[in-house]
Amino acid sequence: MTQASATLSAPDAKQDLRRFDGTTFGLYAATVFLWGVSWIALHAQLGVVAPEMSVLWRFLLAAALMWGWVLATGHRVRFAAADHLRFAAVGFCLFSANFVSFYYGGLSVPSGLLSVVFSLASVFNLVLSFVVFRQRVEPRVALGGVIGVAGIGLLFWPEIAGAGFNADALKGLALCVMGTLFFCSGNMVSTVVQRRGVPLLSATAWGMTYGCAVLLALNLLRGNAFVIEPTVRYIGSLLYLSVGASVLAFMAYLTLLRRLGAARAGYSTVLFPIIALAVSTLVEGYQWTVLAVIGVVFALAGNVLVLSKPAAK
Repeated sequence: MTQASATLSAPDAKQDLRRFDGTTFGLYAATVFLWGVSWIALHAQLGVVAPEMSVLWRFLLAAALMWGWVLATGHRVRFAAADHLRFAAVGFCLFSANFVSFYYGGLSVPSGLLSVVFSLASVFNLVLSFVVFRQRVEPRVALGGVIGVAGIGLLFWPEIAGAGFNADALKGLALCVMGTLFFCSGNMVSTVVQRRGVPLLSATAWGMTYGCAVLLALNLLRGNAFVIEPTVRYIGSLLYLSVGASVLAFMAYLTLLRRLGAARAGYSTVLFPIIALAVSTLVEGYQWTVLAVIGVVFALAGNVLVLSKPAAK
């Protein structure tokens, strides 16, 4: 990727929102798959190492890989102070706060409900895009988002209904909603950064670096031990989360933000639970129900509405 191809001016951004070609489809599929199966690796991280420490190890390795990529391709590394403030905001929202919120929320919220909450990113992105950028909300995209989230709700309804909400569960749910808002807020800042013509590789490397600084400060404040669980399971999951779910998936997703806009790119989060269940069917013997099948149909139908080509004007 050259610098020219990694930048986008404001007029080009508006034109790019209409393009859903083969490359965009590949980026979309890669984002859904890489993040959709990451729940297995995330589960393997829990236990011995503090959640925020595991997130720190993940993004230290991811940032190192990103900087190697930036330097090898000759991308810019020097930017104005105002750009660094935006990089820091992206690092805080996308590469630290949202992950820590979901890790801790997941301690008291069923995994299925976690997926439902994160799928709300499609709706949050839609609203924030209107508030921040005044982007017109296409009825087709809005309807697709509602149908998709309803489908995920049906998919996990038995688990949601049996959650047995208490004070701890409500606190966990609030943390997950907050984590989703951090993720969507990071989407908005990243969109601003890309519209300013900052190369995506450079912006992501700086964002991950600032995210690591936040995570380091958090671990020091909490007095966490700087340890890594010396097992194949933990180290293997760490490598996948760093390379696949961080470097590759975030590059694919942030490119989608430029090509499709936050509302349409954010809809990929609706498909994550379906990929997770497909993997669970193979490795854990997940039992499908009628509601689950209907939920998948709804989610896929919403996906078609959101990603279909806008009507010509």
